[in-house]
Amino acid sequence: MSSLLLGVDIGTASSKGVLVRDDGTVVATASRAHEVSMPHPGWVEHDAQAVWWADFTAISQELTAAAPEAIAAVGVSGIGPCLLPVDGEDRPLRPAILYGVDTRAQIQIEELNRELGEQTILERCGSVLTSQAIGPKVAWLRANEPAIWASTRRFLMASSFLVRRLTGCYILDHHSASQCTPMYDPVQHRWIQEWTDLIAPGLELPELRWPSDVVGEVHTTAADQTGIPVGTPVVAGTIDAWAEATSVGVTAPGDVMLMYGTTMFLVEVLDRARRSPALWGTVGTFPGTYNFAAGMATSGAITDWIRKLTGESGFDCLVAEAHQSPAGAHGLLMLPYFAGERTPLFDPEARGVLIGLSLRHNRGDMYRAALEATAYGVRHNLEAMRDAGGQYRRLVAVGGGTKGGLWTQIVSDVLNAPQELPRQTIGACLGDALLAAIGIGQSPDMLHWNPIETTVQPRTTMAAAYDRYYDLYRQLYPRTKEIAHALAREQHLEDVATPEPSIPSHTGGS
Repeated sequence: MSSLLLGVDIGTASSKGVLVRDDGTVVATASRAHEVSMPHPGWVEHDAQAVWWADFTAISQELTAAAPEAIAAVGVSGIGPCLLPVDGEDRPLRPAILYGVDTRAQIQIEELNRELGEQTILERCGSVLTSQAIGPKVAWLRANEPAIWASTRRFLMASSFLVRRLTGCYILDHHSASQCTPMYDPVQHRWIQEWTDLIAPGLELPELRWPSDVVGEVHTTAADQTGIPVGTPVVAGTIDAWAEATSVGVTAPGDVMLMYGTTMFLVEVLDRARRSPALWGTVGTFPGTYNFAAGMATSGAITDWIRKLTGESGFDCLVAEAHQSPAGAHGLLMLPYFAGERTPLFDPEARGVLIGLSLRHNRGDMYRAALEATAYGVRHNLEAMRDAGGQYRRLVAVGGGTKGGLWTQIVSDVLNAPQELPRQTIGACLGDALLAAIGIGQSPDMLHWNPIETTVQPRTTMAAAYDRYYDLYRQLYPRTKEIAHALAREQHLEDVATPEPSIPSHTGGS
């Protein structure tokens, strides 16, 4: 029996694929870059056909052509939660509305909170309603694009769209469903019928499966387009961060995965289902598991913004200059809320702040302040997790941003905690392959699928300085919040027909 597995992940700024054996040995990789569309302020979209399916077919064709033997199974993942409405023939009716970086449904969040009760939603669904939740986005579609809604029969996410194209099966994994707040019950693991009827009357809901469940086989049309043989088993898949967390052994209570990418994302494994109004409570990748999730709206996006602003073609000069800047960047402090903020603030009207500027500061100080700002954001989220009952004890760092050295060192210094770095940094596609292996009955060693290769140790001499700056960081948002909101209102008054710049790709992360 072949042990060769195919995993493909659709990210925010790129898609990646891998061929891997059931012991974690990588045989071949492939990737494709793409961009998001931002047609209006607060809107962030992907074209499912031109991005999701085009990337998947290109990557699968490249990898199957390089396969030394038959592929045993396929696993997929993608950014999420997303909303892609399709008609009765599964044709996309509009571009997919992306995860929490898309903030268009604020009115629907307020309306659903009034109708259902904010505390009731938190207790029943594990999360409050935010820009991350699918329920308000469905309500937005119904209210604002009635012609499209009238033709909508089903909804898909990136992973379930690929599964539908490959197998014809209409499914959604339980983890992704748990981010469809307030439509899913994470304790009973089922759709909440009365709330789905309220939000999405007449919508056909997908069958719920676990990410490693085999849900179908590649059919003839998909085989012709992808190069994957007819009859190859396909597992349900899931949202990318959860696939990646599984691939690096973040499976025990207290384990936390920190993903360095265009945005920063954290997943903590819990001992039981927990709730917090400052975080997302979700079900895990496997039955009986639960997580807290947290996400910053920007991280690598800011460093790429600085790179473009200063006219650099790469990051080497900026990193070298930031190395020359001390902890605290000569008294420079940044709030990294350039696209609003997700956890733990849930404030889409927050804005970036750079304070303490003097004529002595240079771009190296500015770049270091940006790295430190993301580190303070990570510390803020980890503290929110602990306050909500999390038991953080181990941090595994993943993503392209772990490669440079300076960024991870600053984060460890700010946290005064080590970070474990796995051998492979190719992302969620490796976890997709692992889930596929589990699905067909292979028994891969999850703790050694992608073993830890190095550990970034904190420099304890930095702790006192960073404690002072972190205290100022926590004070800065509440003291500037009203001004930031007023400026956000001014920005909203500008011509909404003028598109905002695309979210830049710094790391190729999700």
